[in-house]
Amino acid sequence: MSAVTLTPRALYEEVAELLRQRIFRRELEPGSWIDELKLAEEYGISRTPLREALKVLAAEGLVTMKVRRGAYVTEVSEQDLADVYHLLSLLESDAAGVVAERATDAQRAELKALHAELEAAVGDREHFFAINERFHMSLLAIANNKWRDQMVADLRKVMKLNRHNSLLKAGRIGESLAEHRAVMAAIEARNAEAAMSRMREHFQNGLEAAN
Repeated sequence: MSAVTLTPRALYEEVAELLRQRIFRRELEPGSWIDELKLAEEYGISRTPLREALKVLAAEGLVTMKVRRGAYVTEVSEQDLADVYHLLSLLESDAAGVVAERATDAQRAELKALHAELEAAVGDREHFFAINERFHMSLLAIANNKWRDQMVADLRKVMKLNRHNSLLKAGRIGESLAEHRAVMAAIEARNAEAAMSRMREHFQNGLEAAN
C-alpha cells in the first residue's frame, strides 16, 4: 500500500486524525491491538510521530496504552457508556436551556434549518448520523462555552466507539427525530426549562437504545 500524503500541519496531529477516522469506521476494531510497525510503514513515517499520535488518542479515550503490550483501541463497557451519556445529558441539556433563553432569531432559524435537514434524512441512516451530529454541535456553538464544547467533543468521540450505536436500533431514528422536534419546540417557545428537560430525555432514551 502506498504511503498516505500528509498535510503540512504537525505530523503527529495528521496521523492522529487518520487513526481517529479509521477507529470510527471500525477499520480498527474496539479491543484490537494497534500494530505500530505496520502503520509506520503504511504512512511512510518513523514511529516517533506515530507514538505521539497515539498519546493524543489515549488522552481522548479512543486508545488504551498497556504496559509492555502497546496500544489498543478502547473497548467501551456498559458503565463507560452510562457515564458518557450522563455527562452529555448534563452538558447538552444546559446548552439547550441557554439557547432557548439567549439565541437570536437568526440562530433559531439556523437550528430550524438543520432540523428540517434531519427530517429529510430519515431514510438515509449515514446522512441522518451526520446531520444529527451537526445539529448538536450547532446548538453547542450557539450556547457559546468553549470549555463545554471541548468536553462534549471528547465525550462524543468515546460514544462513537460503542458497537451498538443507539441510532442503529430498529425504530430509534424515528424516536430520536420526535425528541428533536420536542427540543426545537421548546427552543422556539423560549422555554429554557422545557428545552433542558427534553434534551435530558433525549439522552436517557439514547442510552437505553444503545445498550
